[in-house]
Amino acid sequence: MAEQQAFNELLTSYHEKLDLFTTAITRAHGESHPEAFKVRELYEAISARVKNGGSDKPDLDAEFAELRKVTNNYTIPGDVCETYAATYNMLAEVDKAYQA
Repeated sequence: MAEQQAFNELLTSYHEKLDLFTTAITRAHGESHPEAFKVRELYEAISARVKNGGSDKPDLDAEFAELRKVTNNYTIPGDVCETYAATYNMLAEVDKAYQA
């Protein structure tokens, strides 16, 4: 239960930035990094499932597995901005908290 609370708190604390940043990276890098659109889509799915899950821990294994695949385990591309890097870093941290 403590792990779920830590995951929820972390996701809540990052929600505003991740919502903004996942949209921003699609606009800034979508042409050269089409995976940014999938990252946005997966973040929205995770966020919605957590919001609708109430106090129960939603099963997000498939979403995080796909996110790790799409991002090559959150490897930051060499030609992106700090916002892109921050997005991957926050998502990696949320993923780690979920797995705990």
